Amino acid sequence: MHRSARTIPARFLILWIVVVVAAANTGCSTTRYITARKEPYNPLTKPLRLVSHDGPQPSDRTNRLLRRFDLLDQYESDPDKALDRLQDEIESEPTDEKIHAFAELAYIRGRQLQSKKQDGAALDRYGAAVAYAYRYLFDEKFDRIRNPYDPNFRTACDLYNESLESALRIVKQRNQLHPGTTHRVSTAKQEYVVDIVVRGRWSGEEIERLEFVSDFDLEDGLSNRHHTYGLGVPLIAVRKQREVVEGTPEEFYPPALSLPMTAFMRVLPAPPGQKPDAPCVHACVLELYDPLANRNIEVANRLVPLETDLTTPLAYFLDNPQFEDRKNIATAGLLDANAAESIKGLFMLEPYDPNKLPVVMVHGLWSSPVTWMEMFNDLRSFPEIRERYQFWFYLYPSGQPFWVSATQMRADLAHARQVLDPQHQTPALDQMTLVGHSMGGLVSLMQVIESRDDFWKALSDKPFEELKASPEDREQLANMLFFHANPSIKRVITIGTPHRGSEFANDYTRWLGRAVIKLPSFVTNLTQRVIRENPGYFHNTEMLTISTSIDSLAPDSPLLPVLLRGEIPPWVQHHNVVGLVPGNGLVSRLSGNSDGIVSFESAHLDKATSEITVPSDHMTVHRHPALRWKCDECC
Repeated sequence: MHRSARTIPARFLILWIVVVVAAANTGCSTTRYITARKEPYNPLTKPLRLVSHDGPQPSDRTNRLLRRFDLLDQYESDPDKALDRLQDEIESEPTDEKIHAFAELAYIRGRQLQSKKQDGAALDRYGAAVAYAYRYLFDEKFDRIRNPYDPNFRTACDLYNESLESALRIVKQRNQLHPGTTHRVSTAKQEYVVDIVVRGRWSGEEIERLEFVSDFDLEDGLSNRHHTYGLGVPLIAVRKQREVVEGTPEEFYPPALSLPMTAFMRVLPAPPGQKPDAPCVHACVLELYDPLANRNIEVANRLVPLETDLTTPLAYFLDNPQFEDRKNIATAGLLDANAAESIKGLFMLEPYDPNKLPVVMVHGLWSSPVTWMEMFNDLRSFPEIRERYQFWFYLYPSGQPFWVSATQMRADLAHARQVLDPQHQTPALDQMTLVGHSMGGLVSLMQVIESRDDFWKALSDKPFEELKASPEDREQLANMLFFHANPSIKRVITIGTPHRGSEFANDYTRWLGRAVIKLPSFVTNLTQRVIRENPGYFHNTEMLTISTSIDSLAPDSPLLPVLLRGEIPPWVQHHNVVGLVPGNGLVSRLSGNSDGIVSFESAHLDKATSEITVPSDHMTVHRHPALRWKCDECC
């Protein structure tokens, strides 16, 4: 017998309000992940006084070099002629100091020309700055004297990166920044022929456009920005909108997907036989690297780290209006399962890689895959994780009972395997990990247990074969009640999961849920027909008449004990995470020994392979730093 709503303790009502407020602010349309900067971030702003009243100024070391070669006055009156003379000095006697100074001055001159709207001339100077900074960093003539502890070395890296970015911005303004194209950049003494190519898992034809990471700042949607330092220009590659083709990996990619990229330009040596009096022609390759696949690249027989940003492209994607339906599905998927019908299922935020092990993240009640973005952003920042794993996300309407969602997930995982590996020749797909938060943990566990006839016996003592039903109804009911453990799943991580139900699923919340939640019509029609056509056949019809996910999570829900007793096969490791509200505040005292929603007694499992407790509430337990390390260890 359920307790009357009038006898519900006050702590339930208070905590329910907390949940409503927290859920309303999780993944809602007002959450911003990114904002445009007024000015792009530039590490040379201070050392070269880029925004000073007098405009960009050479560094003190470069001014000393100009003074040494009697070029300072000429530079101040005619910077282009001074640059030509310095270039002559370099050709006569190349030194690292001269080359660094030329790269710096060429970059400054490019800024000056661009401010005067002379983009063509500015592009020439930026190209020269890139080439000379590259020469400073990689010319074998300077290998013995090159000093990585000299501030000029880091400045040369910044000059290379910022000159390349400035050049690419001009090329982009001309609508010419496209893979597969070739560009020519000429200076008084040099000519550069630049081919643009993609080095990564995407083809050039898939890229719609490139944006610059330095144009954006992160908002509160993602706590940590994962940026590494090296050479290259971090970019946001926005994928072209393509027709969704059933039976291909394309069906798993959401619209307007964007990925991180880093642009790096190789300046190849001049060809042999070049005439001394002819302009020197350099072949260059602008390479667009996927930093999720390439941390370092080989340049001049040495390993060079790429400058990368993994977080800003993710934030850019999450703020894309074309992702709004998935980002804001939490409430719609709770209240009306039919609203999520067209977008439910498995999706990916990176290109499918047959060599990486899948980690599938399953959200909980009143939630969506956006709840995993914090963990996703952090986990893939570890090179050893992203080099071995790929992260997938499962979206389902959370208003329906968890066993209905588990049935759909079982079918969706089978469909994904058929699409990605119909011949079952990809070993990585047999090493899958599921990570489920809250009710998503129950959905995940139902992928790795053998049902036998335990779930059917919770409903009836009579043979299933004697059930009166149409072939379609019989098949749907059998899919829900009889199933095998998925042999491709090797690990399950459950987080804040109500294995024994939650006291939050009480008379009041269940009544409220029944009043506002609308189940998919196929579920309600199926159960009504089966009960009507088989009077007296079931000793317990509650599983069939349960109308919402909140009902299915009640402590007296008929299938929770069956699932709890279910045997996990020996090839599956089950790692369990329990949250406890920390501190001695009001919420902590009202929560008792729980995470505010799920009690310790319900979340705890003796038979799990491992279990940890983290000081966190239910809404944030899956984002706790200790949990990220646990997921790293489990994976």
